[in-house]
Amino acid sequence: MDFRQLRYFLAVSEELSFSRAAERCFISQSAISHQITKLEHELGAPLFERSTRVVRLSPAGSRLVPIAQEVLSLETRAFAVAKEPRNRIRITASMSFAPQSLAAIAHVREKHPDLDIEFVIKSFTDRIEAVAAGDADIALIRGEVDRPGLETVELGIEDLLIATSNHHPVSAFSTVELSELAPYPLLLPPRHSQVLIHTVVENAFVDVGRRVQLGPPIARDHTAILDVITNPRAWTVLYASTVSEAPRMGLALMRERNSRLRVPVSGIVRSGAASPALTSLVQSLRQTMNGESSVPPTPPQQVGGTPEER
Repeated sequence: MDFRQLRYFLAVSEELSFSRAAERCFISQSAISHQITKLEHELGAPLFERSTRVVRLSPAGSRLVPIAQEVLSLETRAFAVAKEPRNRIRITASMSFAPQSLAAIAHVREKHPDLDIEFVIKSFTDRIEAVAAGDADIALIRGEVDRPGLETVELGIEDLLIATSNHHPVSAFSTVELSELAPYPLLLPPRHSQVLIHTVVENAFVDVGRRVQLGPPIARDHTAILDVITNPRAWTVLYASTVSEAPRMGLALMRERNSRLRVPVSGIVRSGAASPALTSLVQSLRQTMNGESSVPPTPPQQVGGTPEER
């Protein structure tokens, strides 16, 4: 057993797909399958239940997950103690946070010219693990995390914009009420991959006494924007920070009239991990995040991409 096999095992356990785990780990599907099989032989138990359509964790695999996470966390810490101490802050986030983060970084560097600030792109789960392991100082997410040893720092609120084809019946308006969207199908990725967006939209419809009509889940190889353009009666939602001044290309964007479609933006830090530089960074992030939430609707930067949840 080695660290590489445990990383592959965790990737498959999170993706529940050997092909997607292979893409994530930048290796071939046959290679990751071979390493998992080798690990199963060494442990003497199957880690996954495989069929032609479904991959599930076996009972042994479920028991191994927290142990593998702990082992890889210890590996990260072992490398960390060997590094020379540096005056550094490491931010981990998804690419959708880049514009606000870069503005905040520039502001903080004016106050702390000797501070080294890194911006590292990671998946949601890897961001939280990086902070917990001490490999990152702050993780930027949408939503909150309840985990011992970690604290959630409020940074701001972000609007969800409504996107439709410009042939949709409500597309002529700059704002729309949720009740006006109730008759039309909402296109989103499956709930398990976009829990936050699903929850926010469902709760907003409950507030107006209506029920959201979900259309077919967006396939992994499709995009929300393309699907609403090709389905003139459908709609979807996009984070306000992911739109910019690109041609509309058949898309209409509008706000929910009563500001019910909003998500919290947070920073995840280790409990008690305070420093003047980190405090300054959090303040700057709050300024840039709050500024982003008030930007008027503009077309998306590109036609592609389902709403990245966190």
